Amino acid sequence: MKKNSDEIIIRDLEVFCNHGVFEEENVLGQKFLVSAVLYTNMERAGEEDNLLGTIHYGQVCHVIKEFMQNHTFQLIEAAAEQLARHLLIETERLEAVTLEIKKPWAPIGLPLDYVSVKIHRGWHTAYIALGSNMGDRNMYLEDAVATLESDRCCQVMQVTDWMETEPYGIVEQENFLNGCMELRTVYTPKRLLAVLHDIENAAGRERKIHWGPRTLDLDILLYDDLVVDTKELMIPHVDMHNREFVLAPMTQIAPWRRHPLFHKTMKELYEELKQREKAQE
Repeated sequence: MKKNSDEIIIRDLEVFCNHGVFEEENVLGQKFLVSAVLYTNMERAGEEDNLLGTIHYGQVCHVIKEFMQNHTFQLIEAAAEQLARHLLIETERLEAVTLEIKKPWAPIGLPLDYVSVKIHRGWHTAYIALGSNMGDRNMYLEDAVATLESDRCCQVMQVTDWMETEPYGIVEQENFLNGCMELRTVYTPKRLLAVLHDIENAAGRERKIHWGPRTLDLDILLYDDLVVDTKELMIPHVDMHNREFVLAPMTQIAPWRRHPLFHKTMKELYEELKQREKAQE
């Protein structure tokens, strides 16, 4: 996710609400100051002088006030995280937000101007590979798409056709149905991975054999242009450039998308894979 160059700035919106670790803070309440930088494209609004082409900052101010007053959090970190997510989901044309919550009356027993937390959150584009070779394969894939569509933190943008493919790795198993989807999400990669694992588990996925048969397999292929290399998660997917059942559907929905390490498009990677396979015949 990249910050848009167009910004709407709301600075130190004063809200009286009930957040804090101590009971008296939740009961008596106190003053908070909320600042937000809203990232959006304002070109249409500037050219047409039309409010419909931008974000109504007055409405956003009221949304912030109502959210802060209708919820109670012990930590302003939690208040900021949940408010940012709420704004992204509920505000049309909002691509990202930088949010700061100041607490002028922080009960620390020392004089200070305020304590604050500041976060930046936004929408991201992820590409997910889907596969199944057990039971009702089509149902498992369709249910996974439907579950993500029903998640307020996700927007399913495109889904490829399902294609039947031979198993990869361990070949003594049934053929797969495979496909890919383009997903817009406010989840971090770690949180998105956890959500995908929950969907797999709900479908009865068992991780007994690496590359073995499975009711449902959901893998993060790409996440913006991010590169992640941890024990739990690797983005881009470590072997996607060698898998026809990934590259073929990816060329259907994102042939122009570049691999962040190889700097080649999905179409170029697919064509190279086909050439390697042909050379091995």
